[in-house]
Amino acid sequence: MELALATGRGPRVLADLEGRGPLVRDADVVALGFRDAEESAGYGMQPLPSALHALELDTVRALGAAEAARRAVRVLTGDGTGAGYWIHLDVDVLDDAIMPAVDYRQPDGLTWQELETVLRTALTGGGAAGLTVAIFNPRLDPDGSLARRLVDCLVRAFDSQG
Repeated sequence: MELALATGRGPRVLADLEGRGPLVRDADVVALGFRDAEESAGYGMQPLPSALHALELDTVRALGAAEAARRAVRVLTGDGTGAGYWIHLDVDVLDDAIMPAVDYRQPDGLTWQELETVLRTALTGGGAAGLTVAIFNPRLDPDGSLARRLVDCLVRAFDSQG
């Protein structure tokens, strides 16, 4: 939903804030690791726009996490004259078996190592301007162990920058 709003889809009051929408062009987006296209279609949802660059989970696995992330970075950096890119991590991209602290649970998904590799590659790609983490639900992690595991993964990805 956030991606739809940022790319100008949805209720105008949200998708065109102060007449500035869309905030991001489809061609400037890479969706990496999603795995719910069939389920979404079954609910009558629109597919990802064709101008948006999509690397489904099967493609990420076929290429390997590092190569998939390198391809995403190449799309986002183009000829190197761009203003950089933003990394947005929805935690539900992780396998449900290792990250149940999300509201939209799905089987399969990235492993911790795959996520770390994708993030490390994206962060060293020469244009990362920032990173957000979303979809984590702390109420579903009463002992904090999943939050600690997520933070450890993020720290290792950033540690590779030093």
